[in-house]
Amino acid sequence: MFQVMTPDEAVSLIRDGDCICVNSFVGIENPVELHEAIYRRYKATGSPSNLTMVSSAGFGVWDDSRAAESYIRDGAVSKLICGHFGAMLNTKKIVLEDRFEAYNLPLGCISHAIRAQAGGIPGALSKVGLDVFVDPRLEGPGINNISKDQSLVKLVEVDGEEFLYYKLPRLKVALIRGTAADRKGNISFDDMYMAGDALSICQAVKANHGKVIVQVDRLINTPSRPRNTVIPGCLVDAIVPVESEKRHAVFNSLTGSFEIPPKDWFDWYEMLEPFTVKKKVTSMANEIIGSRAAKELKNGDIVNIGIGIPENISRYAKKNGVLDHVTLTVESGGVGGFPASGTVFGAMIGATSVYDMSFQFDLYNNGGLDICFMGGLEVDRHGNVNAHRGPGAFSGIGGFANITAKTPTVVFCLTFNTKGLDVTCADDKVQILSEGSIPKFVEEVRSVSFSAKRALENHQRVLYVTERCVFELTPKGLRLCEVYPGVDAQRDILSQLPFHVIYEGGDC
Repeated sequence: MFQVMTPDEAVSLIRDGDCICVNSFVGIENPVELHEAIYRRYKATGSPSNLTMVSSAGFGVWDDSRAAESYIRDGAVSKLICGHFGAMLNTKKIVLEDRFEAYNLPLGCISHAIRAQAGGIPGALSKVGLDVFVDPRLEGPGINNISKDQSLVKLVEVDGEEFLYYKLPRLKVALIRGTAADRKGNISFDDMYMAGDALSICQAVKANHGKVIVQVDRLINTPSRPRNTVIPGCLVDAIVPVESEKRHAVFNSLTGSFEIPPKDWFDWYEMLEPFTVKKKVTSMANEIIGSRAAKELKNGDIVNIGIGIPENISRYAKKNGVLDHVTLTVESGGVGGFPASGTVFGAMIGATSVYDMSFQFDLYNNGGLDICFMGGLEVDRHGNVNAHRGPGAFSGIGGFANITAKTPTVVFCLTFNTKGLDVTCADDKVQILSEGSIPKFVEEVRSVSFSAKRALENHQRVLYVTERCVFELTPKGLRLCEVYPGVDAQRDILSQLPFHVIYEGGDC
């Protein structure tokens, strides 16, 4: 039977050595007050300690002094398993200092492993991750020098086919944020941007005889309509009412509480931008890439557009008139709206549906998308892409591996080089004013986020769109298939590549 508690009372249910699973998505829907209560208790008593933390998409709030950052930094956590660390500003730095074990698994594979545990199955099989860094034959999921747990990802064979088997520790505590709890303890998510893995986490924790702790914005007397309940009260141990932080009315565009037609998406996006994007990066190179990549969209496509440079694609898709005729999706479960950005990445403006995250990755893993647009840090001579690990920096793979694993057309959007690159475009002609000092096309990528070998086996069409040209993946390597007007193929492209590419002229 659930009890209504304060944050400090609720976190007293957590024991040393527990495995805590947090339902959040990068920087949204994190039960911040519960994290801060854990830190207060840890600072005062040294407990709970030796914690294992699991989250499909990470659990930061873009502030290194809030949420879980403090108790992770001070030593309460011994193991961290996440799909993405981007919003965990301090943690993503100290994870490389060998202070605790840290593992990075594809976001969707964690989500599916949570769902498997909820159903009494130890782990989840997937082809996602084969031949990329998480594959035990390459690096495995460990991020730093002390992360040697080989139980999280195993290579297995079933009916003559290779799979990766993802297995999480037994989840003992759920930390969830919802909108409201009714008098029966049922939890609704009406004002949340997504539900994520909430139900599966709670089912898994209760199956393991653990504790489910839910932070809500309010208590209500009227029972929720059955279809509106995400977590039934019988699965909840502690309900923690915490008045939500005041936010500008423009954020209501992300809750689905009113209809937003496609013609108004950009208006809402621009109204949100001052509150959610700390530093707006604009460059001619990014504009050129977005314009060219958008030409790959076709009416009827189901699409995922990544963060960073790919975000420019939406604007050009609107100009081309195709945006109203495609279905955009986001990893957290949103379908049919317009993905938000910055600190609210994972939310969607005008979504027609927001379902559990594991269902979204069912769609992605099985090739349900028609096309995806992803960024990249490096591309090598084989066509492999590194999108998750820079020199001395780490954010994590997120949903990248799931999205690109089986999508029929994969479009990588990246500049030819960086740090100092300056280009102009006039009369549809591109001019390279200065080259960047850091190349993006290298002999071998630092770490493999996307496997060209696997893509060729899956018969995927793979393009690499830059500000000066487009490459296509072929069985014989990269082919330079498009050189933009104003660009000299030999001087501006071929002479700067550290490896040979096929160049015969023609189009992709």
